[in-house]
Amino acid sequence: MKSGGSETILVNKFIQLLEKIGRLPICAQTIDTLQVNLGYRCNLACKHCHVQAGPNRTEMMSRDDIESVIQVLGNSPIGVLDLTGGAPELHPDFRFLVTTARAIGCHVIARSNLAIFFEDQQEDLPAFYSENGVEIVASLPCFSASNVDIVRGDGIFKKSIEALQILNDHRYGDADGKLKINLVYNPTGAFLPPPQESLEELYRKELLENFGVRFNSLYTIANMPLGRFKDFLIKTDGYDNYLEGLQKAFNPETLENLMCRQLISVGWDGTLADCDFNYVAGTKVENGFPAHIRDFDYEVLCRRQIVLNEHCFGCTAGQGST
Repeated sequence: MKSGGSETILVNKFIQLLEKIGRLPICAQTIDTLQVNLGYRCNLACKHCHVQAGPNRTEMMSRDDIESVIQVLGNSPIGVLDLTGGAPELHPDFRFLVTTARAIGCHVIARSNLAIFFEDQQEDLPAFYSENGVEIVASLPCFSASNVDIVRGDGIFKKSIEALQILNDHRYGDADGKLKINLVYNPTGAFLPPPQESLEELYRKELLENFGVRFNSLYTIANMPLGRFKDFLIKTDGYDNYLEGLQKAFNPETLENLMCRQLISVGWDGTLADCDFNYVAGTKVENGFPAHIRDFDYEVLCRRQIVLNEHCFGCTAGQGST
């Protein structure tokens, strides 16, 4: 653990809380998903972005590490490749990685900001996604233009809706679930998301009635006190209060379904972490375990203990963020 400041206290609080209720250690159960961050370059610069992605970021995964990702997928039981960024579509090897993973037999998930479809040379993305059966997880912080644009930039809500309509034309969001488009709700401020089930019902009603948009599922995710959102909290003197709110909302029932128990994250530089949040915080997998994609060992990493950090309160608050 890092020393000094509020971070050590909060890390100790999380560990102490789990120790008090007899839930330590938190260990991996398996690895069924390889989540790969292809880089921090993005066409947007969203205010809640925990990796602080944007048009001026230059970090990109090397071709050698992408080849290592493919090797891991081909030589292990991992069945899901989850691609994120930044905007993962902006990586020059994005399509190569998608088609190669699909040829291996992996299910591919792409975390898209939707507005990427309107960038140069990206207009055919909906067709590419459809042809390769890619599941799309798309951020849409609200169903109103004002709330989305204040977080993501002017005009982004309109582009997002147009992108969803195009995806619907490609059979995404159909009831058969063959091509899934799942939306993600992040709070637009320093508060926890409302109950997922009721919010999903409201999203369905508003998007269908106002825009004719269909989707498969809605995921509600708490904003993590990292990156730009952490900077915002500190700037507005809300950091301590937000963390206190996460702690008060701790729900022990979320511990069984934490994503880190069935997933491992690969940073743009090939570093292995228990989740993307840990990677951003500079926390690798447990000491003594393979720490880079080049050294990946499925059987060994499935036995690792999860490294706990201050932002773990975010994944265990309320309904949890999975």
